[in-house]
Amino acid sequence: MKFLEQPPRFLFFTGKGGVGKTSIACAASISLAAQGKRVLLVSTDPASNVGQVFGLRIGNQITAVSDVPNLSALEIDPQAAAQVYRDRIVGPVRGVLPETIVKSIEEQLSGACTTEIAAFDEFTGLLTDGVLVHDFDHIVFDTAPTGHTIRMLQLPGAWSGFLEDGKGDASCLGPLAGLEKQRTQYKAAVDALADPLKTRVVLVARAQAAALKEAARTQAELSGIGLSRQFLVINGVFPASETAHDPLAEAIQAREQSVLARLPESLRALPADQIALKAFNLVGLAALQQLLLQAETAAPREFSESFETPAINAPGLASLVDEIAMEGHGLVMLMGKGGVGKTTLAAAVAVKLATLGLEVHLTTSDPAAHLMDTLHGSLEHLTVSRIDPQEVTEKYRSQVLATKGAKLDVAGHAVLEEDLRSPCTEEIAVFQAFSRIIREAGKKFVVMDTAPTGHTLLLLDATGAYHRDVVRQMGSQGHFTTPMMQLQDPNKTKVLIVTLAETTPVLEAANLQSDLRRAGIEPWAWVINNSVAAATVSAPLLKQRAHNELREIEAVSRQHASRFALVPLLQEEPIGVQRLQQMSEKGV
Repeated sequence: MKFLEQPPRFLFFTGKGGVGKTSIACAASISLAAQGKRVLLVSTDPASNVGQVFGLRIGNQITAVSDVPNLSALEIDPQAAAQVYRDRIVGPVRGVLPETIVKSIEEQLSGACTTEIAAFDEFTGLLTDGVLVHDFDHIVFDTAPTGHTIRMLQLPGAWSGFLEDGKGDASCLGPLAGLEKQRTQYKAAVDALADPLKTRVVLVARAQAAALKEAARTQAELSGIGLSRQFLVINGVFPASETAHDPLAEAIQAREQSVLARLPESLRALPADQIALKAFNLVGLAALQQLLLQAETAAPREFSESFETPAINAPGLASLVDEIAMEGHGLVMLMGKGGVGKTTLAAAVAVKLATLGLEVHLTTSDPAAHLMDTLHGSLEHLTVSRIDPQEVTEKYRSQVLATKGAKLDVAGHAVLEEDLRSPCTEEIAVFQAFSRIIREAGKKFVVMDTAPTGHTLLLLDATGAYHRDVVRQMGSQGHFTTPMMQLQDPNKTKVLIVTLAETTPVLEAANLQSDLRRAGIEPWAWVINNSVAAATVSAPLLKQRAHNELREIEAVSRQHASRFALVPLLQEEPIGVQRLQQMSEKGV
């Protein structure tokens, strides 16, 4: 594999959610450790599943992987990091300042901005810790989905510049309180990231147009912030040897080859590897050791080619949408691990509701969304929008400068402008846009395609912080409805958890459900997308993957979901209004 030839100390695996970053990062770490290199595998993903892949509990401390000599792992837990960060700031003033002021400081530190800064603190520490650099030959980063990763990699420069001017005010007063003393660490992190002799970025994608478009965008943005040493890995490529006499397999393989033939020019220039789609689940040491093998049939068949997958009797997406439509209006949120098809399913749900004559607003809070590419057209009763972080942040800045800034002198205006350039401003702006859109759900359907799980939970955390602040200020006085209250009301909001019939996505979806329940939000239904078991297949590889799905489908139906739908893997990509409508009507 080219991306493992003469590797530098730091390797980053990044890309669109669901392309296999974690599996490849784990397999690469195992490969390096097998060469006698001392390796630390680090996950910076808020929705990390490195521990699940290895079948052990890792957590927020360096843990030796007992079955792999020379390999240790660490999962940066954003919530745990944020709590340590808060304690570091609030601890010295507790018992010194009045309790009301302490509570106010804690409230400032309860939002997503603090969570991101705290995780970033640990991230930069790994790049600059002299002891770690000495103890390990390589540090391999399994990063969060692309939008979050870009944000994290930009932060060293952003915070260094922000601190250099020594400014910052209201919107980030709490979160910024612990940053000043880290100035040297951030400068060293920027230098390490920009040094091609120390850092290599591996862009992971699938042979899909959206994933490769995202990889090209990532390539350009990373190059723009100085990370020029990049490699490309295209994962899960369907083997030509598995297509005989199977129309679905032939369609998948042809579709992928067509996409690869149109690879963006910026990606063609990168050293590239392809990894064949495997029939087995990528969980456990044995599977990970075989992932990077070049042979297409790296694992033995679990059964003969004459094996037939049992017929599955499960409801289709149409049954869920028909039940949703009976309400006449409301908020429908699709959540789940990146790469499970939330954008496509959100579009299918919205199209189905619109064809029933209901007014629908389809929107996304995902920085890497491709809604318009999926719809590829328009439809009566359907409006489409996207919460663009840069756009809404600029509008927010302009609004604050025009109101609060109008009353300030030149010096005060300059300080306010500097404050509004802080990374925390985006959180406030996106939250405001999110709140405005969900209010429409009182009159029409609002279907929201959310960002990958970690980013979504950070957004909901900001919503929760606002809710707590309103409750604290108003107490029992007056009547009010906050966005969190709307999300918690099953009569107003229906959350659909989207997953694939694979071990890691189902575990991730179950963890998301637990997190939502802790926030007082009860998921309404689960949708298992792109199911091979729900399709008609004859290729041995697809039959084995269909067989592997059965256990996960049963787990969803019996353990996790009060109601669920199964959407089969289709021969043609569900792009365009007509195919999306067919997708929402197709049963199993």
